[in-house]
Amino acid sequence: MNERSILHQSFSVRFAYPVVFTRKVFDPVNRALLEVIQGGGESRQPQRCALFLEAGLAGVRPTLSTAISGYFAAHAGPVELAAPPFIIPGGESAKDSLDGTLRIADHLADCRLCRHSYAVAVGGGSLLDTVGLATALVHRGLRLIRIPTTVLAQNDAGVGVKNGVNYRGAKNFLGTFAPPFGVVNDFEFIRTLPQPGWADGIAEAFKVAIIKDLDFFDFLCAQAPALAARGEQAMEELIHRSARIHLEHIGAGGDPFEFGRSRPLDFGHWSAHQLELMSGYQVSHGQAVGIGILLDSLYAGLLGWLSAEEIARIHQGLAQSGVTLWHDLLERRSAEGSLEILDGLRSFQEHLGGVLTITLPRGLGRSVDVHEMDPARVVTAISLLKQRSSTSKPPC
Repeated sequence: MNERSILHQSFSVRFAYPVVFTRKVFDPVNRALLEVIQGGGESRQPQRCALFLEAGLAGVRPTLSTAISGYFAAHAGPVELAAPPFIIPGGESAKDSLDGTLRIADHLADCRLCRHSYAVAVGGGSLLDTVGLATALVHRGLRLIRIPTTVLAQNDAGVGVKNGVNYRGAKNFLGTFAPPFGVVNDFEFIRTLPQPGWADGIAEAFKVAIIKDLDFFDFLCAQAPALAARGEQAMEELIHRSARIHLEHIGAGGDPFEFGRSRPLDFGHWSAHQLELMSGYQVSHGQAVGIGILLDSLYAGLLGWLSAEEIARIHQGLAQSGVTLWHDLLERRSAEGSLEILDGLRSFQEHLGGVLTITLPRGLGRSVDVHEMDPARVVTAISLLKQRSSTSKPPC
């Protein structure tokens, strides 16, 4: 035998999952969830499920837990609820350590689920992240069904392939790429969202529209007043179109598990993640993203890649939709005098494997990746953002 021998391994794994749009998912006559579960194939025994319900949602909808149990009881032949709905905290603080993930894993173990069993997560993006990480680890992967209950989760976080929790002060430092078994978006849940939660997902819709879809951007600008006024028809179309764009990027972009360095769906996120961290997660993800995409749009304008009119449309579209676009933390400086928000570039670079890659718009509906950001231009963009926060602009 030669001194050196190499065996090359190569194989492909196909992932496919439905994203269902419906109403009243836990009404026994609605078979959407049942059909997603049965997508795993026929079984002689009931498909066993553990269901996780966000505490805040359970508080707003006190009859929801009973309705969930009733749904599974009504379909007791094909499915079985292994335990009553397990209520867990939501919000960013719930994913600030591994404690929540381990608590979920303990419950899955107590339910004695096998790899062909299901975990059903009902809640916002943070709950989906935490449950998703736990289910990806238990038995090396249970079948996860997400039922997102916020705009941000229904049009972005809940339809993708990422799971993660924060660790050592870094956003989503621990996580997995693990596609769900299925997603069920129930529009009824967004009706009870508080106004900040309603607006958070709008920012993520503008994110994909600005860099990928001019027609969608035009729609968002035209519907901005309706979105701010909680127009349900406009919001349902926003969720559907934004989810479709996210799914198309994941499925057809050639890099669903992000082995490369380009992250177009993270447009505006380098500063957003840092702003969340600096605020102790008092600034919500959606609010931070709204600020981040306008900041990076202003930076692109300084490079000559967006016109003043295009920047004005982005600003006004976001503002008229009810997205908050300024926070004083953008100007906070360290003891050495440097802007703390710039630390987000270093963190982003580490997350991307040592090479900074930032997606910026180059005209509406188009984008380009850059590998450096001039701190002086970022400071100028922050100054311009502050000026805009106190002035009105022409309608979109």
